[in-house]
Amino acid sequence: MQIAIQGEPGSFSHEAALKARPEATILPCALSAEVFAAVRDGTVDAAVIPIENSLAGSVLEHYDLLLAHDVAVESEWLLRIRHNLIGVPGTTVERIRQAYSHPVALAQCRRFFQEHPGIEAVAFYDTAGSVKQLMELREPSVAAIASAQAASHYGGEILQAGIEDNAENYTRFFLIRKRERVEAEARPDKVSLVFAVENRPGSLVEALQVFAGLGTNVTRLESRPVPGRPWEYVFYADYQLGDGKAADGALEMLRRHCSMVRELGRYRAAARV
Repeated sequence: MQIAIQGEPGSFSHEAALKARPEATILPCALSAEVFAAVRDGTVDAAVIPIENSLAGSVLEHYDLLLAHDVAVESEWLLRIRHNLIGVPGTTVERIRQAYSHPVALAQCRRFFQEHPGIEAVAFYDTAGSVKQLMELREPSVAAIASAQAASHYGGEILQAGIEDNAENYTRFFLIRKRERVEAEARPDKVSLVFAVENRPGSLVEALQVFAGLGTNVTRLESRPVPGRPWEYVFYADYQLGDGKAADGALEMLRRHCSMVRELGRYRAAARV
């Protein structure tokens, strides 16, 4: 199985993809748009994308790309995010003067930088990419912040493990495929969908009342602007599923109140481990 990810080998997306499919061949892509294009064109069987972090929030670009492509969510799972200070073999924390990583990762390690005022946080395009650069430079005063897998992949040494501020740091990932190739879940208990409402008073309330009327629990609601149509929005929703008939009923009733409805996937809700 071939799976596309956004980011360098050793990134958290790489780790998440191997957690989902240990036997998979991973295709790293520089941009998220390239990941979706690879699925669309059949270059890969599927893609693994981060959709939400418990601290940083939603990956908004991926919501937009889900709507723009004829793909669907096959499954979801959670990855515990553990940030590590990584250096070239033989260096020490005391020698480090700069630490490179993605801005989100740096923001999640503020306490570490407060405790080490002599280390400058430097933004980089990717967590794993910062380790790749580190091992090319082989500068003992420079470090990277990334996953243990990135350290292993590029030959870096973990100088200090678990430097993230909050232990409750999880990222939710989707496995997506072309819609016609999604393997249906036998016992789904969660649905993701996107809908648009008419621009009139009460239209959003009417749509949300559909979920309340069916006794389903909306666990997430995210609005995104419609490109080229100022002040118009689409809404992404996740809701808990009692049975398949409830999901079919929700779609049917939503279409009475919405100008557009598209189901993005039915799957098993991820368990935190």
